[in-house]
Amino acid sequence: MTDETVDQLGGALGDLHRMLRRAATQRAGRVALPDAQVEVLRLVQRWPGIGVREAAERLGTAPNTVSTLVGELTAAGLLCRERDPADRRTVRLELTVAARERMAAYGRHRRDLIGAALAELDGPDRDALLAAAPALRRLADTMAGRH
Repeated sequence: MTDETVDQLGGALGDLHRMLRRAATQRAGRVALPDAQVEVLRLVQRWPGIGVREAAERLGTAPNTVSTLVGELTAAGLLCRERDPADRRTVRLELTVAARERMAAYGRHRRDLIGAALAELDGPDRDALLAAAPALRRLADTMAGRH
């Protein structure tokens, strides 16, 4: 592992993220949400019922920043806040039906785009990328502090 190969991996992942986000959003015919809002939605999708403070910890940001994002997403009809019955001071976050539909459509477009691009690669490259998917997931989880 050299600095150059690590830089290549980071650059490729960043480029893929931007291209997929742009193309999938365009295919869905929607205006892209800001990255920070998407991060909150994806976090709530993975951890339904998460609280604002825990979301802030997992995202590595201030609770008031997450609270602002939650307010924006709630106003947009993509998140709902529910009081925790065990502790009425705590708010639990859930995706709305509209958010789940939007994220499912985005996921379908993303899969189609990746599938089409993979089909253009030769077999060994395609196989290597597909085999690397679990390791890339572990890398992302490690970097997020969730190993």
